[in-house]
Amino acid sequence: NGGGAFLLVYLFFILVFSYVGLPAEFSVGRAAGTGTLGAYEMAWGTRGKKMGTVGRILGWLPLIGSLCIAIGYAVIVSYVLKALVDSVLGTLMTANTADWFASFSGSDFSVVPFHIIVVVGTLLTLLLGAKSIELSNKIMMPLFFLIFVVLAIRVALLPGVSDGYRFMFVPDWSALKNPMVWIWAMGQAFFSLSVTGSGMITYGSYVKKDVNLNKAVNQIEFFDTGVALLAGAMIIPAVFVFSGTDGMGAGPSLMFVSLPKVFAAMGAAGIVVGALFFISAIFATLTSCISVLESITANCMEIFHKDRKKTVLILSVIYLAASAVIALGYSIFYFEVQLPNGSTAQLLDIMDYISNSVMMPLIALLSTILIGWVKTPEYVIGEMELGGYAFRRKRVYIVVIRYIAPIMMLILFLQSTGILG
Repeated sequence: NGGGAFLLVYLFFILVFSYVGLPAEFSVGRAAGTGTLGAYEMAWGTRGKKMGTVGRILGWLPLIGSLCIAIGYAVIVSYVLKALVDSVLGTLMTANTADWFASFSGSDFSVVPFHIIVVVGTLLTLLLGAKSIELSNKIMMPLFFLIFVVLAIRVALLPGVSDGYRFMFVPDWSALKNPMVWIWAMGQAFFSLSVTGSGMITYGSYVKKDVNLNKAVNQIEFFDTGVALLAGAMIIPAVFVFSGTDGMGAGPSLMFVSLPKVFAAMGAAGIVVGALFFISAIFATLTSCISVLESITANCMEIFHKDRKKTVLILSVIYLAASAVIALGYSIFYFEVQLPNGSTAQLLDIMDYISNSVMMPLIALLSTILIGWVKTPEYVIGEMELGGYAFRRKRVYIVVIRYIAPIMMLILFLQSTGILG
C-alpha cells in the first residue's frame, strides 16, 4: 500500500488518535475512579439523570466488544503456544506450514492442553489483582522488546534483506491517490493504540491523582509505535527475502504459514529464531488479553458487588466455556455466514468482526461525542493538568476532539463494517 508512504500516513494517524483518545480515556477513568459503566454513567449524567442512564447503557458496548476480543485472544494464544512447542521440537521446521496450520485450526479438540494453560495462566494473574498485572507486564514486555531487537538484528544479517527494507520503507507516493490507503492506515493506527473505550478507562481509574497523565500518554505513544515499527522491520523484510510479495499474507497466514517458512529456510538457527518469535508473540498477546479481561473483571465487581476472587472464578468458567466453543469444537459449532464487509466468516471471524470492525470504531465515535460535546474538552484538560502539570496540546485538542476525530471515526466505522467500500 505504498511502503514508506503508507507508514508516514500511519504515523500521522497515530499522532491524531493518541492526541485525543488516550488523554480522554485516562482522564475519564481517573476522574470517575470506577470501571467503564460507572465512568460512562457519570460523564453522561452531567447532562441529567436520564442521560446518565443512557451513558450506563452505552457503557455495555465496550464491555461486549472486550469480551469478544478476549475470547479471540485465548484462541490465538493457544495456536501460538502450539507453534512454540512444535518449533522447539523441530517438527514445524520440516512441515508444510499450510497443511500444519490447517491440521489443528480446522480440527476438533486439537489445542485442548494449550487452551487450558492460556486461560488458567491469564485468570491467575487477574485473581491476584492490579499488582500482579503490573508485575507480569514489567517482566513480559521488556523481554518481548528485547527478543524483537535480537530478531530484528538477525533479520538484518540475511542475504538480500536490503530489498526487503526497500519494499517496506521506500515511499510509493502514487499509492496515496487511493483514498482507501488513507483509511487502511487510519484503521491500522486506531487498532494499534487500542482505543477501545474500556481498557484505558479501567486502568485510568487505578491511577493516583498525583501521577502525571501527560507522561503516561507520551510513553504509550512512543513505545507502542516503536514496537510496531520494530516488529514490521523484523517480519516484513524477512518474509520478502524468502517469499517475495507472494508470501506476504495477513493475519493467521502471515504468522502461522509465511513466517514458519522463513524460520525453516534459516536452517538450524531457524529453530532458535522461531522459538524466540513465538515466545515474544505469547508475551504480547497475553498482556493484551490480561488488559482486556481486567476491564471486564473491574466492571463485574462493580455490577454484582462481588470481591475479586469470586468475580474472577465466575468469569473463568464463562470465559473458558465461551472460548472453548471456538478453540476446541471446530466441526461441532461450524457454520459460515456472509458479513456486511463481503467476507465469508466462521465463528471466530464473526466475533472479530463484532469487536474490531463494529464495536471499537463505534465506541470511539461515541467517545468523541461524549468528550467533545457532552462532557466538554475542558473536563479532560482539567484532569490532565491536575497536580500542576501542563497539557500543552489543549488548544488543538479542543478542535480535534470536537470536529476532526468524529469525522475520522465515522469514516472508519463505515469502512470497517463494510458500509463504505
